[in-house]
Amino acid sequence: MALWEYIALLVAVLISGGVALLIRSESKATVQILLSFSGAYILGITVLHLMPSVFSGGFETASFWLLGGFFVQLLLEQLSKGVEHGHIHAHPSAKPGFALSIMLGLCLHAFIEGLPLSGYTAFHDAVHSHGEESEDHHLLFGIILHKIPAAFALMILFIKSGYSKATAWICLLIFASMSPLGALVTSTMKLDLAVLANLVALVVGSFLHISTTILFEADDKRQHAVSWRKLAVILAGLGLSMLTLH
Repeated sequence: MALWEYIALLVAVLISGGVALLIRSESKATVQILLSFSGAYILGITVLHLMPSVFSGGFETASFWLLGGFFVQLLLEQLSKGVEHGHIHAHPSAKPGFALSIMLGLCLHAFIEGLPLSGYTAFHDAVHSHGEESEDHHLLFGIILHKIPAAFALMILFIKSGYSKATAWICLLIFASMSPLGALVTSTMKLDLAVLANLVALVVGSFLHISTTILFEADDKRQHAVSWRKLAVILAGLGLSMLTLH
């Protein structure tokens, strides 16, 4: 991974959390619009790019890792309370254990997502046999896009739960560092294609869980109807993912 990619992962989270700290209020409509766009984009790149890369190589165990990623994410959300997809369930005067649970779930999730990042471009090129190096950043952009609303939700949640600014910033910085740390750890290892395929499949399972949860929650007041504005945003997210095809 290039240095700018590590920086992008950090800065996107810190800026989003900083904006949340400045406005100190939850604009549910704005968060839902942002979530709908990011969820649609993540679903699009998962289906159009990540899954074909994983399954076109004939990696026999990738399917099991995909299922594992889906259910690991289900378990992690028991700790994070759904902050990954914008849930903000504040607990006024919350005890330290509440923050610890949220951070444990979020940080494990972010660390796992970062694991295949350092080898993804080489993996993608090898599987698709381009014959030359490419700059494929679908996985990176997908991670960044869904971390932006997660960071926003995290800061609003901590402020509304009575934690200090210093505590909120420390937690945000730890969260921001987890995906770069995951990428850094695997960059020091020589992983073969089968291992990289399994790691990407693990993230694919997580992405499928997050994106579908976001889109299922996009209906207004659970009336099985999506507003025209949200529908337009969802189509825009899917459209952007399709524009990345080449």
